Amino acid sequence: MKNRLVDLNNHLFDTLERLKDTALNPEQLDLELSRAKAISDVSDKIIEIAKTSLQAAKLQADYLGSTQALPVYFSEPQPIEVKKND
Repeated sequence: MKNRLVDLNNHLFDTLERLKDTALNPEQLDLELSRAKAISDVSDKIIEIAKTSLQAAKLQADYLGSTQALPVYFSEPQPIEVKKND
């Protein structure tokens, strides 16, 4: 699965290309318009989340330095090391 912002950018340009397809009949165009609206709405949310994550990273760099971690909500989950009792 592609989950990077560059992938989102590619999806948006692919959507634009489909909307420019002059071979679409009116029904197909309506379907593509609906799909494009849904993609745009989801994209807006993804971009909002990315902006929030970037702001969190900036705050971390400015105020916490590199020695303090952000709350888990803002970072990738880290694997938990389990130690066996011998």
